[in-house]
Amino acid sequence: MNTIKIAITVPKDLIMVIDSLSREKGVSRSKFIADILKEKISKDENDKIKSIYDRVFSDESIAEEQLAAAREFESSGKEDGQQW
Repeated sequence: MNTIKIAITVPKDLIMVIDSLSREKGVSRSKFIADILKEKISKDENDKIKSIYDRVFSDESIAEEQLAAAREFESSGKEDGQQW
């Protein structure tokens, strides 16, 4: 993995917590911070996707359309496609 060295200013009490946690995990401060940042970014991306899905599927017209399609499929008497 390519890395770039950066300098940031962090409150001393936060560094103390980071150092303690990184020691417990047996990783460097840099790796610990990078891992936490990756986790945060991934969570934010997942939250954004969930928010979009929630917004789309909370739309009553879409919900009604999906319900109508499901009822039509169920009343067709066909079992094809129901294995998934």
